[in-house]
Amino acid sequence: MSELFSLAGKRVWVAGERGMVGRAIVRRLASEECEIVSAATRIDLRDQAATFGWMAANPADLIFLAAAKVGGIAANDARPGEFLYDNMMIEANVIEGARRTGAAKLVFLGSSCIYPKLAPQPMREDALLTGPLEPTNQWYAIAKIAGIMLAQAYRRQYGCDFISAQPTNLYGPFDNFDLQASHVLPALIRKAHEARLAGAATLPVWGSGAPLREFLHVDDLADALVFLARSYSGEEIVNVGSGEEISIGDLARLVAETVGFRGDTVFDASKPDGTMRKLVDTGKLNALGWRAHRPLREGIADTYRWFLDNHAILRTGAESA
Repeated sequence: MSELFSLAGKRVWVAGERGMVGRAIVRRLASEECEIVSAATRIDLRDQAATFGWMAANPADLIFLAAAKVGGIAANDARPGEFLYDNMMIEANVIEGARRTGAAKLVFLGSSCIYPKLAPQPMREDALLTGPLEPTNQWYAIAKIAGIMLAQAYRRQYGCDFISAQPTNLYGPFDNFDLQASHVLPALIRKAHEARLAGAATLPVWGSGAPLREFLHVDDLADALVFLARSYSGEEIVNVGSGEEISIGDLARLVAETVGFRGDTVFDASKPDGTMRKLVDTGKLNALGWRAHRPLREGIADTYRWFLDNHAILRTGAESA
């Protein structure tokens, strides 16, 4: 690996440090010789004055912008205004704050949902803005695209070393297991767990079960982000994924097996499937020298153990800081 940016002795701020991704980045940074800048109390990153004030008082050399309002299909459909407004405000305030405080580097977290609904699979970085988005999460996607463009614009106009990484579907410790706002994998874990405890005969699953999805453990993502902070400096976005995909049906059965649910899996085809296939092309990241290493079965088992120890912790709001 060619190191372009050394973390040694640097002050690092993880915006969104209380969320699933932020916590994983903080865990990963524990093995680095850097100083983590942490907010004593939660900052509302949608508030420009509060964000600028805190960043001015706590300048960082490297910023990981992992703060976001996140959720699954149901949450995006029910609260489109929040997903668009909150995410645009968070990213705009942190990116402009980074410029004002002279941050040497910023890593912006986008999402694989930025790509068109009918993008060729696997989705390459150059598929961005080549077609209509998937309607079920377009509000979140448009906000993330705006963040990508803002980072690129600041690189062009101000010479800021701001880069953007696009992770695939994530899961792991501190995920959101609230069934009204969660993504598919944590929702399946909770539903299978509750079905097992209730002695239910069936496990209901939203959609037909046919769509293919790629999943990446959040600790793998954190490792990839630290790798990119060190070794990548460019305007082009970079995909981060596992390179493997699984149908929602097979995923549900794998989760049921892991949790110990013995009943039948039943699919509700009246509910939307979303994009039928969603796999990112990780050729660019692989060529730089990084690959995911945690198998899905192992990662689900790890996540379920965490859920059993912490199932009362249900994250429902924006990951402000």
